[in-house]
Amino acid sequence: MSLIETRDLVKIYRLDGVEVPALRGISLKIDIGEYVSIMGPSGSGKSTLMHILGCLDRPTSGKYYLDGLDISELDEDRLAEIRREKIGFVFQNFNLLPRITNIENVELPMTYAGVPSKERRKRAMALLERVGLSHRAFHRPTEISGGEAQRVAIARALANDPAIILADEPTGNLDTRTGREIMNLFEELNSEGRTVIVVTHDPEVSAKTKRIIRIRDGMLEK
Repeated sequence: MSLIETRDLVKIYRLDGVEVPALRGISLKIDIGEYVSIMGPSGSGKSTLMHILGCLDRPTSGKYYLDGLDISELDEDRLAEIRREKIGFVFQNFNLLPRITNIENVELPMTYAGVPSKERRKRAMALLERVGLSHRAFHRPTEISGGEAQRVAIARALANDPAIILADEPTGNLDTRTGREIMNLFEELNSEGRTVIVVTHDPEVSAKTKRIIRIRDGMLEK
């Protein structure tokens, strides 16, 4: 059984009374432990697809099965639980809270999961060490470089030990060398058994993954 399976996903946005199709019948499968990129130009629908795969949005029609669960049948509380337990998110703009320290940012998902404070702090420090940033634990995101901020974001994504890492343009705000370091880190996480899905428009990024799913105009390219 596939970890992720979609069947004829359609997503239509309605803007000022006009229907704008973003996805036009996407059917795909991603197995446990795959390292996949979803690649397409701006406006292709790849970010819309990522939001649906990450249980951040729902399709207009079609089916999405995650680990055998029919996501369309679940309420918002259950979707939030799945995001918290199964998926770690990494975004282009890092999405770190600037007024708290890096270690507190990493602790946040564990706070929502009800992990006791001492265990949160211990696990967060271990994760920052894992990405080479334990020495920056008590700095704030505004006091570190973009590459360091993205590594903090990856540590945060790993906080609840998710099976899936879902990264949206994770190297988009980084220089080439730092971007390669981030992709190497994703490769390491995949080698440990995690399913890694990278959404990108960059051929150099997609070339690092083991399978490329190409999307254009809301449809998969054959």
